[in-house]
Amino acid sequence: MEEEIIKDSIFRIGSVTSVDGRAIRVSVDKAKNSSHLLYKGDLIKNVSVGSYIKIIKGFTKIIGKVEGEYTIEDKIYSNKEYSSDKEKISRTLNISLLGFFNKKEFERGIKEMPLIDNECYLLDREEFNSVHDFIRKEDEPLTIGTLTLEKGQEIQVGIDSLFASHIGIFGNTGSGKSYTLAKIYYELFKKYKDQPNFQANAKFFLLDFNGEYVNETDNIIVEKEFKQIYKLSTKANGDKFPVSTETLYEPSFWAVVLEATEKTQTPFIRRAISNSWLAERLNSNDTIISLIKSKLLLAIDKNDKELGSKIVIEFLSDIENCLPANNLSEIIDTLRENLQYWNQGNEFVYIIEPGNWKFKDDMKQYVSNDIDTLEIANIAFNSLDKLKLQIVFQYYDDIIKGHANREHLSPLIKRMEKRFEDIRKVIEINDNINNQKNFTIVSLKDVNIHMRKILPLLLCKQLYDEQKEKNDETSYLNIIVDEAHNILSRDSNRESEQWKDYRLETFEEIIKEGRKFGVFLTIASQRPSDISSTIISQLHNYFLHRLINNNDILAVEKTISYLDKLSFEYLPILPTGTCILAGLTAQVPVVIDIGKIEDEHEPNNKTRSLIKNWK
Repeated sequence: MEEEIIKDSIFRIGSVTSVDGRAIRVSVDKAKNSSHLLYKGDLIKNVSVGSYIKIIKGFTKIIGKVEGEYTIEDKIYSNKEYSSDKEKISRTLNISLLGFFNKKEFERGIKEMPLIDNECYLLDREEFNSVHDFIRKEDEPLTIGTLTLEKGQEIQVGIDSLFASHIGIFGNTGSGKSYTLAKIYYELFKKYKDQPNFQANAKFFLLDFNGEYVNETDNIIVEKEFKQIYKLSTKANGDKFPVSTETLYEPSFWAVVLEATEKTQTPFIRRAISNSWLAERLNSNDTIISLIKSKLLLAIDKNDKELGSKIVIEFLSDIENCLPANNLSEIIDTLRENLQYWNQGNEFVYIIEPGNWKFKDDMKQYVSNDIDTLEIANIAFNSLDKLKLQIVFQYYDDIIKGHANREHLSPLIKRMEKRFEDIRKVIEINDNINNQKNFTIVSLKDVNIHMRKILPLLLCKQLYDEQKEKNDETSYLNIIVDEAHNILSRDSNRESEQWKDYRLETFEEIIKEGRKFGVFLTIASQRPSDISSTIISQLHNYFLHRLINNNDILAVEKTISYLDKLSFEYLPILPTGTCILAGLTAQVPVVIDIGKIEDEHEPNNKTRSLIKNWK
């Protein structure tokens, strides 16, 4: 009993003088104005900004955090006798309430408000540890770092509470956000990588825009044998990511790839891709030749002066680019020389020799005979080749029949060759994807800007749709996007509105509905202000590194309800490798130093030493 009285006298710091909602003011006892207190031979850090205090209200222990303090000097101290100058100062603390102790456990939230004159105390070691114990009874711990203000105090998070949630990691370049991302997944794989159920039921998909998670050994985060790496490239021969036929035949995706206009080109894309009658006739060389012939004869029957013989040559040239090895160039040369539009008779003619012209049915027979000489290499089309051919046939069918304006659709066809060439370099069609490894990294470092924006949408949508179709409660998918502002930007003027709509439709559905299907997002970005507020507001746990730009700080403040005023003020001055952890997994926001990763598992994001390179 005597020991408790001594402890209370040492740990008491003052009493409540004001209650204004969650904002509490505490007057500090003048004997507690020193920086440290001595208790049982140990130096105890006295109350200061960032500390926690305990307010006793009857049998309830209310916990608050010191957000600020100010002092008032006694104006009549000259008339009093003080044993030291410290006694001239009256300290007042601004306290923000965080939670309370329910029996011995700390709970976040406000159950009761303190009263005026309630006594306030420092937290003892057991209470301090309880406030920072983020592990629920049924959860397992994962150590990610130590408290910045309490050296040696480890911070552990619950695996369920962290990874069964959407995670946001934000910070300026060089602040350590990529290291934090690598750290949390490094610790997870270190703990579970050898577990058969983890390998079978959990999938992780990391989009790496800058090549920070691939190197010569490919052991970043986890050893190479535990993951599948795709180093995509539109510049040279790189890996190709497997995509299903169903994913490929998504009109919205191709509208984005081909930068189709909303009013005319997008409806055309939908019409072309959904034309099953046309698709069926692209399965054999004979039916393809028959289609070519029918389109040519249709153009000739139209006798359209505006189209003339030019449309025939253009049609055959575009078909030639879509087919494997063929002799269409010879046929094109023959038709260019012999097939002419006769203005006087407003009809096509076939010139066998000067003065020997063939009209109407005779003329069409000669054209048919020329097409019959077409030879196509007996190479099986993949779905990408067929899709391109399908769009070309649909285009010329619409133009020849007068269903579409040539000026509206021709820019789309001109863009198509380059776009299909890029797509062909980075994906392959595979309907039997069977990846035994549960961690996939896709490096987009060597992919051009246009493909870096649209390819992640295709891949993420495919993964999400596959997970939805499984409808398996044991299945888990985590999509990790580093440098997420590359695809989640809301203010960039370089992308079309259609691209933004498709992106929002994809990622906002994942972040709103994904939890039902076991799909979660982890996004890391330098610019939280540039990312859709809908996405940021749906995140559950945050690792906030240094943010200097005021717009970024305001974006975080508007959308994250877990942070107190003091934590926001820390953001511009956090050192590299230090972050604020806030969210559902942490009972209180804490400033932590991220733990070390073994050298071979670190990401490639170290700042270059100029002196070392220049000496």
